[in-house]
Amino acid sequence: MTAAVPDISLFQLALGCVFILGAGAVSFLHGLGLERDLLLGAVRTFAQLFLLGYVLKFVFNAQDIWLVTAVFVFMILFAAWTIRARAREKQIALFWPTFLSMLFSYWIISYLVSGVVVGATPWWRAQVFIPLGGMVIGNSMNAVAVSLERLLSDLRGRRREVEMMLCLGADYREASREILRNAIKAGMIPSINSMMAAGVVFIPGMMTGQILAGADPLTAIRYQIVVMLMIVGSTAIGAFLVLMLVRRLCFGAAQQLLLRPKGG
Repeated sequence: MTAAVPDISLFQLALGCVFILGAGAVSFLHGLGLERDLLLGAVRTFAQLFLLGYVLKFVFNAQDIWLVTAVFVFMILFAAWTIRARAREKQIALFWPTFLSMLFSYWIISYLVSGVVVGATPWWRAQVFIPLGGMVIGNSMNAVAVSLERLLSDLRGRRREVEMMLCLGADYREASREILRNAIKAGMIPSINSMMAAGVVFIPGMMTGQILAGADPLTAIRYQIVVMLMIVGSTAIGAFLVLMLVRRLCFGAAQQLLLRPKGG
């Protein structure tokens, strides 16, 4: 018999705001200027997560494949928009290459994990597909953002080197091969580090949630292993596809590098 999960009242939830107040005090005392961002982040956390709770309750009760698909696509749309906003790139159109690459790769990975590895019936069962898909999108989104930033900054920073290789007869793939490799590696390192430290330095999120819900720790461990392997795979595939498309947009039909230094 599993123990019931302790409920959190609205008053107890409000007590959690003391942590934000502490962070705000540190920012104020040291002149970090993060008070507004902390307040905005806290408000958005409350609003977005409560809204998500009601949406998921409706989706879980409906159990409709098209509704599950719509939620999944919207999550990817928002992730692609967030990446575009973080990159602040004006010379290259990042949104559609990012969105289409993420949609293709994350749909396949989420399907394989939900329908094949976990064995959910049906494979699009909302209680399984959406949480797993959300973990794929959320973790890989950060990796894609890091990889894109590294790719674009290195192409600008090593512009003369790239152009020299192009002048010597290399095509855009050869001239930017090392830059692409370093960008993908930069995006993958955090998820690999998480695998290295899991179970020793920290207890991963999904495993923690299942244990708090009363699940057997060994069952929670198996789910967490699947999730961590899934995240590493989606990080690598997602970043690779996005960077391949974006890299091509950085070069013209005549193989010239189109990226100009920012402000130039």
